[in-house]
Amino acid sequence: QVQLVESGGGLVQAGGSLRLSCAASGSIFRLINMGWYRQAPGKQRELVAHITSGGITNYADSVKGRFSISRDNSKTVSLQMSDLNPEDTAVYYCNVRELAFNGKTYWGKGTLVTVSS
Repeated sequence: QVQLVESGGGLVQAGGSLRLSCAASGSIFRLINMGWYRQAPGKQRELVAHITSGGITNYADSVKGRFSISRDNSKTVSLQMSDLNPEDTAVYYCNVRELAFNGKTYWGKGTLVTVSS
Protein backbone atom coordinates (compact mmCIF):
# COMPACT_ATOMS: atom_id res chain seq x y z
CA GLN A 1 0.00 0.00 0.00
CA VAL A 2 1.31 3.41 -0.95
CA GLN A 3 1.35 6.25 1.55
CA LEU A 4 2.14 9.93 1.02
CA VAL A 5 3.10 11.69 4.22
CA GLU A 6 3.04 15.48 4.08
CA SER A 7 4.53 17.88 6.58
CA GLY A 8 5.33 21.55 7.00
CA GLY A 9 2.02 23.36 6.86
CA GLY A 10 1.01 25.96 9.38
CA LEU A 11 0.25 29.60 10.05
CA VAL A 12 2.52 32.32 8.73
CA GLN A 13 2.30 36.07 8.28
CA ALA A 14 2.18 37.65 4.86
CA GLY A 15 5.66 37.91 3.43
CA GLY A 16 6.83 34.86 5.34
CA SER A 17 8.04 31.47 4.22
CA LEU A 18 7.15 27.83 4.70
CA ARG A 19 8.56 24.58 3.42
CA LEU A 20 6.34 21.61 2.66
CA SER A 21 7.65 18.08 2.32
CA CYS A 22 6.09 14.87 1.06
CA ALA A 23 7.52 11.39 1.33
CA ALA A 24 6.16 8.44 -0.60
CA SER A 25 6.45 4.97 0.83
CA GLY A 26 5.18 1.51 0.07
CA SER A 27 4.97 -0.41 -3.14
CA ILE A 28 5.39 2.38 -5.67
CA PHE A 29 6.92 2.28 -9.13
CA ARG A 30 10.53 3.44 -9.25
CA LEU A 31 9.83 6.25 -11.73
CA ILE A 32 7.33 8.84 -10.56
CA ASN A 33 6.39 12.41 -11.25
CA MET A 34 5.59 14.42 -8.15
CA GLY A 35 3.76 17.64 -7.49
CA TRP A 36 1.78 19.88 -5.22
CA TYR A 37 -1.79 21.00 -5.66
CA ARG A 38 -3.86 23.29 -3.48
CA GLN A 39 -7.50 23.91 -2.78
CA ALA A 40 -8.75 27.09 -1.20
CA PRO A 41 -12.20 27.31 0.40
CA GLY A 42 -14.90 27.43 -2.26
CA LYS A 43 -12.43 26.89 -5.09
CA GLN A 44 -11.34 24.00 -7.24
CA ARG A 45 -8.11 22.15 -6.64
CA GLU A 46 -5.33 23.62 -8.75
CA LEU A 47 -1.80 22.72 -9.68
CA VAL A 48 0.86 24.64 -7.78
CA ALA A 49 4.08 23.02 -8.96
CA HIS A 50 5.18 19.81 -10.61
CA ILE A 51 8.50 18.06 -11.06
CA THR A 52 9.21 15.11 -13.31
CA SER A 53 11.39 12.11 -12.56
CA GLY A 54 14.07 13.86 -14.61
CA GLY A 55 13.85 17.09 -12.66
CA ILE A 56 11.86 19.24 -15.09
CA THR A 57 9.69 21.69 -13.18
CA ASN A 58 6.48 23.51 -13.92
CA TYR A 59 4.73 26.20 -11.87
CA ALA A 60 1.40 27.93 -11.74
CA ASP A 61 1.75 31.54 -12.89
CA SER A 62 0.56 32.76 -9.49
CA VAL A 63 3.56 31.23 -7.69
CA LYS A 64 6.37 31.67 -10.22
CA GLY A 65 9.32 33.37 -8.64
CA ARG A 66 8.05 32.73 -5.12
CA PHE A 67 7.79 28.94 -4.85
CA SER A 68 10.41 26.34 -5.65
CA ILE A 69 9.84 22.61 -5.99
CA SER A 70 12.62 20.07 -5.57
CA ARG A 71 13.13 16.39 -5.11
CA ASP A 72 15.24 15.42 -2.14
CA ASN A 73 15.43 11.87 -3.43
CA SER A 74 13.45 9.68 -5.80
CA LYS A 75 10.47 9.50 -3.43
CA THR A 76 10.53 12.79 -1.57
CA VAL A 77 9.44 16.17 -2.84
CA SER A 78 9.62 19.56 -1.18
CA LEU A 79 7.99 22.90 -1.88
CA GLN A 80 9.77 25.99 -0.63
CA MET A 81 7.26 28.84 -0.42
CA SER A 82 8.44 32.41 -0.01
CA ASP A 83 6.81 35.83 0.01
CA LEU A 84 3.51 34.22 0.96
CA ASN A 85 0.31 36.21 0.73
CA PRO A 86 -3.23 35.55 2.00
CA GLU A 87 -4.25 34.27 -1.45
CA ASP A 88 -1.90 31.33 -0.88
CA THR A 89 -4.07 30.12 1.99
CA ALA A 90 -5.28 26.63 1.11
CA VAL A 91 -4.95 22.95 1.81
CA TYR A 92 -1.91 21.72 -0.06
CA TYR A 93 -1.91 18.19 -1.43
CA CYS A 94 1.01 16.07 -2.53
CA ASN A 95 0.47 14.22 -5.79
CA VAL A 96 2.41 11.29 -7.21
CA ARG A 97 1.94 9.70 -10.61
CA GLU A 98 3.61 6.47 -11.60
CA LEU A 99 5.33 6.51 -14.99
CA ALA A 100 4.28 3.03 -15.99
CA PHE A 101 1.68 1.42 -18.17
CA ASN A 102 -1.50 1.62 -16.12
CA GLY A 103 0.44 3.68 -13.61
CA LYS A 104 -1.53 4.92 -10.66
CA THR A 105 -1.98 8.36 -9.20
CA TYR A 106 -1.82 8.94 -5.47
CA TRP A 107 -2.81 11.85 -3.25
CA GLY A 108 -1.75 12.86 0.20
CA LYS A 109 -4.28 13.82 2.85
CA GLY A 110 -3.34 17.48 2.62
CA THR A 111 -1.67 20.01 4.87
CA LEU A 112 -3.19 23.38 5.70
CA VAL A 113 -1.29 26.57 4.96
CA THR A 114 -2.76 29.74 6.40
CA VAL A 115 -1.29 33.14 5.57
CA SER A 116 -2.44 36.02 7.71
CA SER A 117 -2.43 39.61 6.51
